[in-house]
Amino acid sequence: MAELSICICTYKRPELLRRLLQAILTQSLHGVPNGPEIEVVVVDNDSLQSASTVLAEMAVSFDGRLKALNLANSNISLARNAAIAAASGQWIVMIDDDEVPIPDWLEQLLKVQKSEQADVVFAPVLPEYSATTPAWIREGGYFDRRRMPTGTKIDHKDARSGNVLIRRSVLLSISATQTGGEGPFDPAFGTTGGEDTMLFRRLDKLGAVMVWCDEAPANEFIPADRATAKWLLQRSYRTGQLFIRTELAMQEGGKKIAAALMLGARACLQFFLALLFALLLLPLKYLRSFSWLRVAASQLGKLSYFWGSASHAYGKQPAKK
Repeated sequence: MAELSICICTYKRPELLRRLLQAILTQSLHGVPNGPEIEVVVVDNDSLQSASTVLAEMAVSFDGRLKALNLANSNISLARNAAIAAASGQWIVMIDDDEVPIPDWLEQLLKVQKSEQADVVFAPVLPEYSATTPAWIREGGYFDRRRMPTGTKIDHKDARSGNVLIRRSVLLSISATQTGGEGPFDPAFGTTGGEDTMLFRRLDKLGAVMVWCDEAPANEFIPADRATAKWLLQRSYRTGQLFIRTELAMQEGGKKIAAALMLGARACLQFFLALLFALLLLPLKYLRSFSWLRVAASQLGKLSYFWGSASHAYGKQPAKK
């Protein structure tokens, strides 16, 4: 039985998946005494099973350590939960199918877990741009994420599921107490996104020890269709919407109503201020104007939650509020 399970959800990205699996095969654990036995669990979320050929080809190299499932439901929470349910390791590593880790990635994650006695270890995700990416996108840092010194304690605000090591027992505690036994990732957030935010909010509330490991980065491929002003504005809108939804999901009763009123009023004010700054700066500094336009899009996304709009990143099913 494996001690560590690498869980990957994939959707219509077979060649990127192949690249990731090849990188996993070359992982070095020389610096970890009695290194754990490792397995890989891949859930193909595509009804056409676009990953099947790559998985069949790579299975030989993994020598029985690759589990493949197909779950065609366009709900990322259900896909993540299926991967965790199929995993046998006491430690779960989650990485996205468009990422590639460095050769000693697992070694670095495990070292920090041991030294910090952590339940969760997060690591950087660095953008890898296509050759056609405009210079203003590369230089603007729109896909950069915050980095911290190794060992820094993390709360839910800096938590992401794209490159993370998690103790299986803490995931199971969330499944048992927070999502009705459906798994640690909440299916209500499975088409809109925000499922990872909710998970780490709940782990934070339970007191899980969550830390940063800066020596275990993975590179994330940024396709040309994401390196556009339109996509960045859409992402800001969706992020704002999910912020309100996850904030209110953690509140109950009168506190939820009070929080909704406060967050709505603040978003309304910030939307008009950001839009004003964007318009004033447009003739002078285009990129500064665009930055304020992204702020305005985020605030508009927050406001859109209150009139029942929901942006679907993984499917078209209506999200539950």
